[in-house]
Amino acid sequence: MVLPSFLQQAQQWLLKTPERALDQAYEAARMIAAIENEHFGGNPISPTSSNFGQSAQRYFQGELKKYLNLIDIRMTEFRASSSILRASDPRILEIQVDTPTDDRYTLNLIDKPALFFRKLRFVDEVLARYRSPAPTPATVVMVKEPTTALQNTNSTLAANLTNGTPNPRERRGALVNGDNGAQSGIRADALSDRANVLPRSILRTVDRIRQDLDPQAEEQVMRNFRASRGKTTTAVKFILLLLIIPLLTQQFTKNFIIGPMVDYVRGETEAAVFLNLEMEEEALHELQQFEERLRFEVLIGKVEPMPELAIEQTVREKATDIEEEYRSRSADAVKNVFSDILAAIAFAGLLVARKREVAALKGFMDEVVYGLSDSAKAFIIILFTDVFVGFHSPHGWEILLEGLSRHLGFAANRDFIFLFIATFPVILDTVFKYWIFRYLNRISPSAVATYKNMNE
Repeated sequence: MVLPSFLQQAQQWLLKTPERALDQAYEAARMIAAIENEHFGGNPISPTSSNFGQSAQRYFQGELKKYLNLIDIRMTEFRASSSILRASDPRILEIQVDTPTDDRYTLNLIDKPALFFRKLRFVDEVLARYRSPAPTPATVVMVKEPTTALQNTNSTLAANLTNGTPNPRERRGALVNGDNGAQSGIRADALSDRANVLPRSILRTVDRIRQDLDPQAEEQVMRNFRASRGKTTTAVKFILLLLIIPLLTQQFTKNFIIGPMVDYVRGETEAAVFLNLEMEEEALHELQQFEERLRFEVLIGKVEPMPELAIEQTVREKATDIEEEYRSRSADAVKNVFSDILAAIAFAGLLVARKREVAALKGFMDEVVYGLSDSAKAFIIILFTDVFVGFHSPHGWEILLEGLSRHLGFAANRDFIFLFIATFPVILDTVFKYWIFRYLNRISPSAVATYKNMNE
């Protein structure tokens, strides 16, 4: 008997999965709406909608992120389970009888599809304030109709139960009247959704005038200015730290920690002069040029005639100098590898340990970039795309990769360089175009139009 009971409970739990997931997403949306109404005056949770400090803003942003993630998870669960199970039967009407008072019973008729779609609409409305997708008109129709019909039906049935036995004829009339009222409500609400009573620009102007006439407006402006100045100062200091700390780490470790260790090890083991074949070819070419130049100057009389033995001695001294030079270059390349790794660790440590400064830097960069004029945005986008992914960019990438290889003591692999140039700028160009289409087109459409005109 235990196993059938367990299977029945599991079946009931599985059948209620869509409703349970929607209820949890609905509760998370209600928590977001409660924060908006209580702390942000009904506006979306944003630093521009309130005057809280940085700690409070971080708390509210954390709460918003937590509830939005919960909504995403539960709505994903809802969609997945709804594709397998029936989320709500449009024919189900749940009847609840309240506790009798004065020997009278009150009947509450709950239209579960109406409640179901009303929750869906509320979740969509909350998500629409933070994301671009908006609920379709079909969803609005599905929500409005059962709600109005439910109100009329509940009032009629409650009156019938209070006065006596319900009359089936009156009940059917109430249902019909409720449907008609629902349809008229749909049309009225649809019109009110499409057009506000006053344009939003007028409302914003009135709000700005109200703020200007506020006696505490000057103090509010000063507080905003101090907060903006603090963010800018923090961002600039953090940029300097990101530049100075890795550079100092690289130079300090190279000259005082890694350098002495590498010199000692290479001196004890008689390390090779050249780290790769390319360095050896460069040294031989340099020595050959020196010998040819010396013989040419002797032939043209620019220097005094020298016997062959003196020429060989001079070339031998030059070879010794070249050997010392390339030995030092090889040691520097080994030092650069380890010191650059430590500098990269220092840079990553700054990003991990200074999350508050990273957030301030991100906000500062957003304000700088999105605060530019449309023509300035288009100019910067064209400049970056032409430099990194333009027609002449392969030459710059080739020089950059060869310099990086020489800095680290590796031979410049031409095949790898050409493969990199053939793939990476293409990927970078795709990322640029996706960013323009996905983000800039939504935030500043006029900048995108200016960019297209300048490109043409």
